[in-house]
Amino acid sequence: MSSCGNARGSVIMSNRRIHVIISGEVQGVAFRANCQRQATALGVTGWVRNLWDGSVEALFEGPSSAVEAMLRWCHRGPSFAVVTGVEVNEAEPGPSHQSFYIRM
Repeated sequence: MSSCGNARGSVIMSNRRIHVIISGEVQGVAFRANCQRQATALGVTGWVRNLWDGSVEALFEGPSSAVEAMLRWCHRGPSFAVVTGVEVNEAEPGPSHQSFYIRM
């Protein structure tokens, strides 16, 4: 968990923003809906969508520990998914999302 103290001694959590491509049998298994539920439960914002090649793309933003938890979830996905790969890239800072949503 990344954090640093401020002048008053309290801890400030650092945010992280990552772009992820999940491959395998990840479409038609409720991956996006389950990803949205998991992200919302963890307080992660961003989006998820299906890609034309059968993979799923997502952008996760939030406290480093929550983003790491989402990344761990992506490696297994929902019960009917068969994840064969997860490509992760740190994303450039951009406009913050207010929630986590499914993109079409």
